[in-house]
Amino acid sequence: MYKPPFMPIPPGKSLAGKTVLVTGGNSGLGLEFARQALTLNASHVIVTVRSQAKGDAAIATLRANQEVQATNPDARLEYFLLDLDDYKSGLELVQKVYAEVPELDIILCNAGTNFFNYETSKSGHERLMQVICYTHFLIVLSLFPLMQRTAAKRGSPTRVTFLSSYSHVRHTLETNPIAADESVIAHYDNIKKYVSGKRYQDGKLVINAFVQHLATIVPSSEVIVNCVCPGIVATDINQNLPLWIKPFMCVFFKIKARPVTEGGRVLVRAAVVVGEESHGKYLQTGEIHRGAEFLAQPAGKHFIKKFWAEIVADIGKVNPEVKVRLERQINQKGLKGQPLARTVVSAG
Repeated sequence: MYKPPFMPIPPGKSLAGKTVLVTGGNSGLGLEFARQALTLNASHVIVTVRSQAKGDAAIATLRANQEVQATNPDARLEYFLLDLDDYKSGLELVQKVYAEVPELDIILCNAGTNFFNYETSKSGHERLMQVICYTHFLIVLSLFPLMQRTAAKRGSPTRVTFLSSYSHVRHTLETNPIAADESVIAHYDNIKKYVSGKRYQDGKLVINAFVQHLATIVPSSEVIVNCVCPGIVATDINQNLPLWIKPFMCVFFKIKARPVTEGGRVLVRAAVVVGEESHGKYLQTGEIHRGAEFLAQPAGKHFIKKFWAEIVADIGKVNPEVKVRLERQINQKGLKGQPLARTVVSAG
């Protein structure tokens, strides 16, 4: 893992009049991104949290920040409940956004967590994949019509940025490949295929694959989609690891980690500063990076297409509107560069 150099935000950048949604916004990089969005004069910032207590604490922390008080004390700031372990919670968030948020300019998909041992999510999938990938994909695909309407109103694209990691280049698919007749999701759900300590890398590879394919469906003139590695940052990402490994990780992070303020700036660059050239790309050190060579190879391209079909079908079981909308897109003028239909997500 590398430590990207410090990169200041160019002067003049402003989020005035814009609405920002940050998942995992009660601590770490999510909370810091929300803080920096406020200092850029975002008019409405929503952080997602798992409990009312965490939401109240996050809002209090942001309100008490001296820089926020000095630059943007009157911003609308609130929290919405979200458990990324559960598709249903993701859908409830989507429904709440459609009911209460008329415009949405930026989504930062952040889940600062890691698990060492195999666990099962509330939705029945391997837990880390559910938390850092699948529920985020449901939220993003469901909210795209709102983001497209916002882009049309603004006359400029809205933004979706996923947290990725350089560690995705150390994924397991080359040493533990998916069989030709095997489902991608089933492969990751199979405890016999689980490699302890490696699922985080695999999850970040899946994020990169999802971003690449999504960019072939939605034009960058409507929504810019990218993913970014903030480097090693001093957060609580390792809090769920086994006790025996925590001392090693603590020492490693003390030596290698950058302050959360610097990590937050990397995210702001990806979600606010870089332009349409970043659409569908992985960002590293503030620059577009090729990322894992696997995804550029025939096997990787097949993996991307196969996973996309499976995740759309899986999400469609929870929110059928997403699957119907994407299928309509395919049946019209083809995928490349065509806008998604601007239909509102179903409420049920």
